[in-house]
Amino acid sequence: GRTGVIFVGVDDEGRCVGAPVTDELLRTCAQMRSDGNILPLPSMSVERMLLGGCDLLVIQVEPCANPPVRYQGRVWVKVGPTVQLASAEEELRLLERRRSGDLPFDMRPSAGATTDEIDMDYVQRSYLPAAIAPDVLEQNERPLLQQMRSLRLVSGEAPTWGAIIGCGRDPQSRLPGAYVQFLRVDGRALGDPIKTPKVLTGRLEDVLRRLDDLLEANVSVATDVTSGTRELRRPDYPIVALQQLVRNAVMHRSYEQTNAPVRVSWFSDRVEIQSPGGLYGKVTPENFRAGATDYRNPLVAEIMHHLGYAQRFGLGVPLAFRAMEENGNPPPEFAFTPTHVAVTLRSVP
Repeated sequence: GRTGVIFVGVDDEGRCVGAPVTDELLRTCAQMRSDGNILPLPSMSVERMLLGGCDLLVIQVEPCANPPVRYQGRVWVKVGPTVQLASAEEELRLLERRRSGDLPFDMRPSAGATTDEIDMDYVQRSYLPAAIAPDVLEQNERPLLQQMRSLRLVSGEAPTWGAIIGCGRDPQSRLPGAYVQFLRVDGRALGDPIKTPKVLTGRLEDVLRRLDDLLEANVSVATDVTSGTRELRRPDYPIVALQQLVRNAVMHRSYEQTNAPVRVSWFSDRVEIQSPGGLYGKVTPENFRAGATDYRNPLVAEIMHHLGYAQRFGLGVPLAFRAMEENGNPPPEFAFTPTHVAVTLRSVP
């Protein structure tokens, strides 16, 4: 495929229309990449250019190595001068164009696994309705296996690693580290008494739902008595910050060549979250806080989006910083090594 280019600011004949290219327009177009409507996430650039005296917004979109691409759960193709909803045959041709040698780990077929290891009832009852637009799903007469291929859950005849994590009957039998370890410690060090030890296993949605329940159960609310009888209640940690950072750890962790889980250690004065795998791709310690994103596990990220655990990509870290500040907590503290990312949240002073 070739790079697609969109010019905003000219008509169909290439004449300048004189529309201003504002910062708001630049932000709006740039955010199209990560708003979750286009999956898998596109590789694109948005720039302001002056060409022939005309102020233009230029959007360049690179071809996708892992088609089909869905917009709001639908696949569209160019038919002559028109854009139309893809037929089953056209989706099949898109599937055949995939490259396999350089796929991310979660999109590769799980060697030795069969679709018997996937909970097909869960896929059909829960995941397909979340991932595909209702009207498209209603008209879909394709076999379930073909629908799963279009969602990157199956490659050839084998489930992908992402399918094992998201829809497997027993994901930990294939990926022993694909779980979350939760420890509530009665003190400030790991040697202190442990109040609540939990090992959260199962498919991705089960782990995330139980994790949400644990976070909410462990947050405590203090009462600040101010003027008169007025009382302000605030938690020791904002639940939004905890959720965003733990989900971020699950989404971006390394599942390959490690049996280490995501670890959540809740002490009397802080919460520590450790994720196996260092920063990935274009993300650096310098741009991490600003919401820079790159995806070690694009299929896991896509599954989490469909299940409602990642509404907007790239916003988790900025949201956590804002929630901590608004609640009166110190900012999250990050530590990066080649094999781990760790974040510490400290309680309200």
